[in-house]
Amino acid sequence: MIDLATRPLLLDGGLGTLLESRGNDVSSSLWSARVLRDDPDEVRAAHAEFAAAGADVLITASYQVGFGGEIPDADVDMLLRRSVSLARDAGDDLVAASVGPVGALRADGSEYTGDYGLDLARLRSFHRRRLAVLADAGADLLAVETIPSPLEVEALALELADLGVPAFVSLSADSTGYAEAGALAAALRVAASVPGVVAVGVNCCAPESVGPALATAPAVPLVAYPNTGERWDAATRTWHGGTAALAEAAPSWVAAGARLVGGCCRSTPADIAAIAVALR
Repeated sequence: MIDLATRPLLLDGGLGTLLESRGNDVSSSLWSARVLRDDPDEVRAAHAEFAAAGADVLITASYQVGFGGEIPDADVDMLLRRSVSLARDAGDDLVAASVGPVGALRADGSEYTGDYGLDLARLRSFHRRRLAVLADAGADLLAVETIPSPLEVEALALELADLGVPAFVSLSADSTGYAEAGALAAALRVAASVPGVVAVGVNCCAPESVGPALATAPAVPLVAYPNTGERWDAATRTWHGGTAALAEAAPSWVAAGARLVGGCCRSTPADIAAIAVALR
């Protein structure tokens, strides 16, 4: 049961960041999916760290796992289901099965542009099988996250409407796919219109982008989990820039309507613990 009325729920932080700090190699195009495949105990342990830090919701390591990608299709079904079971084993938290965009499988930075060259039908086809597997894998809800363009939001909205399971939908707020005035707000409205979508919002963006994005969102429960402020360079596969304290801004996101709050890339269990304190 997903209760967003009693209090805001705390999401976890950057799973890949934590796995890397624990000594795992996440430098390949598979990111944390490589650890999911090769060392599942490490994924379980990382989830447990976030649970111990106060997270109410654990997001699975399925973000880069999908059919038609680098991982053979024969292994994808098993890994998607494994990602859910590992998060479930890590604590008593809610489990949100991560559904990343097409760009997550391409590992070329297109998750910040949505520039795939795919039409609506092909986007729907890309997402359909993975959504069905994750919906059947025992998660409490789907975490449809880092979606970078209105067209991909539309595709996912249509698939989620057919699927009829609980989900939140979070958009990559700084994506160039939303450069047109009003595009982000319109995409949030499309996502919020789907039966079963319990919250909409933004993630994988600069902390300062969250407030303006939430201000344009529809009057529904909202989601906010930005990066810590560093910027990703897809060409060199490195992070650059300074960091921000997410806990300082988190109460303002809640005041704006956020009911699911946490951190995305580069955020750690310490960041999640600090947000927990700030929200109390």
